[in-house]
Amino acid sequence: MLQVNYIRDNREKVLERLSVRNFKQVEVVDQIIEMDESRKQTQTSLDQLSAIANSSARQIGELMRSGKKEEAEALKAQTGSNKEQIKSLGEQLTDIEGRLFNLIVQLPNLPHELVKAGTTAEDNEVVSLHGEPAALPDGALPHWELAAKYDIIDFELGVKITGAGFPVYKGKGARLQRALINFFLDHAVANGYREMQVPHMVNEASGFGTGQLPDKEGQMYHAGVDNLYMIPTAEVPVTNLYRDVILKEEELPVKNTAYTPCFRREAGSYGAHVRGLNRLHQFDKVEVVQIVHPTKSYEVLEEMSAYVQSLLQELGLHYRVLRLCGGDMGFTSAMTYDMEVWSAAQQRWLEVSSVSNFETYQANRLKLRFKGQGGKTQLAHTLNGSALALPRIVGSILENNQTEQGIKIPEALVKYTGFEYID
Repeated sequence: MLQVNYIRDNREKVLERLSVRNFKQVEVVDQIIEMDESRKQTQTSLDQLSAIANSSARQIGELMRSGKKEEAEALKAQTGSNKEQIKSLGEQLTDIEGRLFNLIVQLPNLPHELVKAGTTAEDNEVVSLHGEPAALPDGALPHWELAAKYDIIDFELGVKITGAGFPVYKGKGARLQRALINFFLDHAVANGYREMQVPHMVNEASGFGTGQLPDKEGQMYHAGVDNLYMIPTAEVPVTNLYRDVILKEEELPVKNTAYTPCFRREAGSYGAHVRGLNRLHQFDKVEVVQIVHPTKSYEVLEEMSAYVQSLLQELGLHYRVLRLCGGDMGFTSAMTYDMEVWSAAQQRWLEVSSVSNFETYQANRLKLRFKGQGGKTQLAHTLNGSALALPRIVGSILENNQTEQGIKIPEALVKYTGFEYID
C-alpha cells in the first residue's frame, strides 16, 4: 500500500509511474489528496475542541474543589455543546479515514525506474538467455503423454476425486515430486534461508497484508464458514509472520523458506496452453522470502534472481530471464524477474519462477518496521521468489530429458530420487 504522504508530496511522479502500468484513473490519486486534506482539517478541529474540553474539565475540577459549585455548573453547561461537536467530528473522521483507505488500496505499487511501459507479456524485456535447447529424439512427446506412457501422473484420476487441475502423482512421479522439494529446500537452507512450516490457510488480515486482498479474492479458494483462504503461495503466511512486528536493524536481512502446496482457482484459464501441468489448481512450491533494509533491496533482488537461476542450471534446463513490463507485473510488485524454461516438446517458454521486490508496499500494509540508528523506526522492504514451483519444472524435466531408454533424471536429483531413469 502506498503511503499517503508520498502520494501528496509526489503527485506527478506517482502519476508518471502508474502510467507505466497503464493505470489511467488519475481521479483516484486526486481524490486521495483531497480526502487526506479533509482528514487533516477534521483532525485539527477535533484536536482543538478536545484541548478546549480538557482545559474546561480542569477548570471545573478546580472550581468544585474551591467550593464554587455554581460557577462550575455554569461552565459545565457552556461546554456541553463541545461534547456533541467532538462526537460528531470523531464520527466524521472515522468516515473520512475509511473512505481514504478504500481509495488507497485501489492503487498498485509504483514500478521501479527500470521497469518499462507495456501492456502484455509480449512487452517484457529479455534480460539474459542461458544454455541450449534440448536435442530430442524423433517422435518426442509432451509431458502429459509421457506421464501416461510411464504411468507417473494421472490427470483423469484427479478429475474423478476432485476436478480438473488436481493431478495424482504415482510411483516414480510422486518420488520425483518429493525429490525436487527436498532438493530445493536443502539448497535454500545451504544459502542461509531458515526453513519454516506454515499454515496452508490464512485469515483475511494475512491476505490483505501481502496484497492478495482485496485484489485477488476471486482467484483464491475461500472457506466461507470460517472466513479463511487457501494460500496461493507460501509468500502469504511466511511474510505475515512479521505482521505488526518491529525488527532491530541488526536482525536484517531476515531470510525464510517454506514448502507448501498452493491453491489457485485460475478462473478463466482454458485452452491448449494450459494442458497437463502447465496450469493447475493445486501444486507444490518452495518459496524464499526476505525482509531487508531499504538500501539493500535491489541488490538482494539480483542475488535472489541469481540463486533461482543456479537451481535451473543444476537441473540442466535451458532458460531465460525476463524483466516484466508495467502492464504484466503483479499488483504489489515494484520490479519482477520471471524465469522461463524452454519446453523442447511443446516448443514454447514456460514460466517457472517469479522473483519480486515489493519495496515498502507490503510492509506498509503489514506495519512491518525496523528500528534503525537513533531509535527511529521505518518500513522494511520485502521480497519473495519461487525457488521453485514444481509443475512446469517436472513437465520440463520429463520433456527435455526423454530418451529411448526412458526419462533421464538430472544428475543433481539422483541422490534424492534413488533412480536414474523413469522407464
